Amino acid sequence: MARADLIAAIDVGTSKICCLVVEKGSEGLRALGLGIVPAQGLRKGVVINIEEAAQSVRKAKLEAEKQAYEEIREVVTGIAGSHVESLTSHGVIALRTGEVQEEDIERVLEAARAVNLSQDRVILHVLPQEFSVDQQTGILQPLGMSGVRLEVKAHLITASASAVQNQLKCLAQAGLEAQAVVLQALASAEAVLTPEEKELGVALIDFGGGTTDLALFLEGSLHYTTSIPVGGDLLTSDLTVGLRTPRVAAETLKQEYGVCLPELVTEDEILEVPSLGQKPPRKLSRRLLAEILEPRVQELLEIINTNLETSGLKARLSSGVVFTGGSALLRGLPEFAEQLFDLPVRIGYPVALSGLSEEVSHPRLATAVGLVLYAHRYLDWGLEEPIKEEGFLKKFKKILGLGG
Repeated sequence: MARADLIAAIDVGTSKICCLVVEKGSEGLRALGLGIVPAQGLRKGVVINIEEAAQSVRKAKLEAEKQAYEEIREVVTGIAGSHVESLTSHGVIALRTGEVQEEDIERVLEAARAVNLSQDRVILHVLPQEFSVDQQTGILQPLGMSGVRLEVKAHLITASASAVQNQLKCLAQAGLEAQAVVLQALASAEAVLTPEEKELGVALIDFGGGTTDLALFLEGSLHYTTSIPVGGDLLTSDLTVGLRTPRVAAETLKQEYGVCLPELVTEDEILEVPSLGQKPPRKLSRRLLAEILEPRVQELLEIINTNLETSGLKARLSSGVVFTGGSALLRGLPEFAEQLFDLPVRIGYPVALSGLSEEVSHPRLATAVGLVLYAHRYLDWGLEEPIKEEGFLKKFKKILGLGG
């Protein structure tokens, strides 16, 4: 039986599956086990082959369990992809006692949840942006305030019901039960953003293998989310074609020598590039890598910039832009993004966890670390059904025959 003081997270990504096991202690969280395996059965963040994806999840789970010397059965998992959408909603209730109680906050958030959605959509999160008590607006925490009417402006995150259902089936086949399904960008934000950045305004860009997720925070809350179906895998494909080299070699070249600004590379930097088939390796300039990667990265950054402007919040992003994710360490990316966005840019590394601190302090593990932090901060892990996710998870556990 799994220990009650353990938190386990599964990051189901397009290019990798990551399982992280963490122990809760008096001195904080300590990483016990980490399993990372190549992902199979996924495309652009969505499960397209449940059996293949389940095998990858099972392998990552077993690796983490072996390292942690612990068995895991319950996990918090993340979800992403272009099927994720967001909208703004309002909720209004009358206060029963003349003072805002915790149950009133839950009721008003439930009222904000009552929106008309098609049957193929489910609500993942109801995130309050601000509350109003009677005529007083701009309240972040209304608990204990006096009044007769409580309102909330909330950011709703919705997802494709089938995409979520398939991911839960995948976990179930791997012997895991999802205790919560969290937007990946929201989880990554827990790991790499500071409260001050969220308050002043910041854009988080999770640059993954199959998708690039964008989340804008202002005044401490999430205000805008979107997912772009372009990621680091497309850069690898461009190198595969442009250099006429095997995909595995292209991925290695991208990680070790990739740069997206040609001016950062001198002409005399020469690389040995494997050829296709039985042909011998070739000597090519590193600058050629940059010339292949530059237009694709520029295309992605322009799409992101369009979304920043569409959101209407770009001018209020005082903290600038934070890149994280497995593709965020591409050389030249911060400089390129600063030029195009005209905003300060930094790379986001996950907060340090004791135990496997060196292994988990990489941008590609931002979502996995963030999922653990999200669970620790927001979910009462001892409950059979976390309150925030209760209706959503019960619905899908019944569909999958998982109980609840």
